[in-house]
Amino acid sequence: RTTPSAAAEPPHGTALGLSGRGARASQMQLAAAHAVLHILVLFSTTDADAFPLPWAGVPSKWITACHKQGLAQHMAVRRDSSEVSAVRMRSSRLLVRAVAESSAEPRYAIGVDVGTGSARAGVVDVSTGRLCGIGKQNIQMWNPKPEFYEQSSNDIWQAVCTSVRRSMEIAGVGQDDICGIAFDATCSLVSLDGEDSPVGVDPVAPNDAERNIIVWLDHRANEQAATINALGHARLRTVGGVISPEMEVPKMLWLKQKMPEAFARVSAGGKFLDLADFLSYRATDYANATRSLCTVVCKWNYDARPSGDGVGWDGDFFEKVGFGRNELQPQTIGELILPPGERIVGGIGAVAAAELGLRAGLPLAVGMIDAHAGGVGSLGARLPSEADDKAFASDEDLESRLAIICGTSTCHMASSCADVFVAGVWGPYYSAMFDGLFLTEGGQSAAGKLLDFLIETHAAFQELQERARQLGVPPSAALNAHLASLASAASVPLPLLAAKVHLTPDFAGNRSPLGDPQMRGAIVGLSLSSTMDDLAILYLAATQALAYQTRHIVEALDEAGHAPISALIACGGLTKNPLYMQMHADALQRPIYLPAEEEAVLLGAAVLAATAGGAHGSVRAAMAAMTSVGAETLPDDDGRVRDMHERKYRVFRKMVDDQLEYRRIMGDAPMS
Repeated sequence: RTTPSAAAEPPHGTALGLSGRGARASQMQLAAAHAVLHILVLFSTTDADAFPLPWAGVPSKWITACHKQGLAQHMAVRRDSSEVSAVRMRSSRLLVRAVAESSAEPRYAIGVDVGTGSARAGVVDVSTGRLCGIGKQNIQMWNPKPEFYEQSSNDIWQAVCTSVRRSMEIAGVGQDDICGIAFDATCSLVSLDGEDSPVGVDPVAPNDAERNIIVWLDHRANEQAATINALGHARLRTVGGVISPEMEVPKMLWLKQKMPEAFARVSAGGKFLDLADFLSYRATDYANATRSLCTVVCKWNYDARPSGDGVGWDGDFFEKVGFGRNELQPQTIGELILPPGERIVGGIGAVAAAELGLRAGLPLAVGMIDAHAGGVGSLGARLPSEADDKAFASDEDLESRLAIICGTSTCHMASSCADVFVAGVWGPYYSAMFDGLFLTEGGQSAAGKLLDFLIETHAAFQELQERARQLGVPPSAALNAHLASLASAASVPLPLLAAKVHLTPDFAGNRSPLGDPQMRGAIVGLSLSSTMDDLAILYLAATQALAYQTRHIVEALDEAGHAPISALIACGGLTKNPLYMQMHADALQRPIYLPAEEEAVLLGAAVLAATAGGAHGSVRAAMAAMTSVGAETLPDDDGRVRDMHERKYRVFRKMVDDQLEYRRIMGDAPMS
């Protein structure tokens, strides 16, 4: 007997060996064939080819295949009038839906996110933002010396291709179902020569061309960054007055000074690119080197303001830094620069299309840095306090929200209508994330990486691993459970367990709000004990310290005149840790929201792809349609918890000031 659910779920197209329009198209054509089959059964027709088709878009041989597959079961339909009427109605609805959907534009966009350790691709429904399939492939990283981290653009591209194909397979979609693709990636520096071949950046193995990427977290350029900062050049105003060794200009200067032959190969007709821009360039078969406004403004000291002195590239800045007049030409570092979401002329090249499993010419969006994609994938959602009929987030809405993109590191993204300078905090970057708004960007160079380090180097780590294995959970979840047990036994709120252990999280330097890579971590309150209890409390104190540093950044924004931040929206791997979320809500005394789609970085890239692919008229419109808010974490209203956080925050700020004083006392003594 036929049921509505059976009629509404036709067999997958590939089950019948169908091809040519992609899996989604095949499903819709089979839905129509399934509906026709109902009609055939009602009229006792066994020859599908003889039946006059109401929709010419379904080849008769496909209907025959579907007909033969299900004829035996469907012949059981009774011929009473009520059943005939019901089947006819279902068939009619299916035919109408099949015709409408088969003629519609492609419904999916692909966002590709290249993080520190893996490449991921997500197939996203452009109308709802639903993530339909994710593909993931790990990527290599070399660490030849302390603070030196390198990757391969060839290895990353292969991982991207594998991820895209896998995501489409999991989602059950084909080439014709995809309207566009976009890339986001870490802000790592890629080196290519004039033939678009990789140029090695490893001083230990200079002839290994495969290692042609200086990874974002690489701090080899500390000395070069300090030299640039000593200039006090006006161009440093957009990086909070202090350039970071994680940015591209210090890295290029390091190459010029330490590996001059490699630098010369790139500057003489080659290209330096941010990783996201390299992926777009590679996807066009090296035909279009369009750069993203996001990457060059945030990491290359490019000024995107519509008017004013020094707009664009600043040759005077490059010369004073130490580059020759002709060493960093626009064709080397960026000639055509467009906002994220704009369509790159030519789209996906034929070779790249074959590697990715996509169609040649597919619309390709200008991409962006991975953390900024997280902002696009989360900040535009309507909050619970806002009207249901709100079209999309206004400039004022965006000003009041702070995006926390938290994983290996953390980025804090705040938008502003005004050009607000915050000492020690990156920005203001014009139109780097949202067109027409200034972006201020705080951050922590080590967040998840810090927690992992403290856990994995502790004497109780092996005991923790065994407990986590027994519980079938990650080590952080096992620690959270252990903390809950300790709090229950002591009859105190969980945060108070770390009341006597204080920590500053600058183990990899301070990105914000000091902008000081020479800062280091500190722990106060240790004893000779090294039990599981001690590990759990140290982990809790570190989680609290990360939250206090976020508060320090927000207070720096407030003091500089930024619009008040009233809501936090978080995305990234650390949001899966409820302790991390609660400590941030408590320390900042603000609600913290999660996007409904937890993979907000992938979603942000897909928003750009959907815009370039024509599914939405603008990035803002795509954000409104494709993003929404999920879970909410509210500050703990227990007065004891609030009082403890206030006291610990005062200790935190004093520890930061004390370390600066220690360094002043010690003078030029190394602090590493």
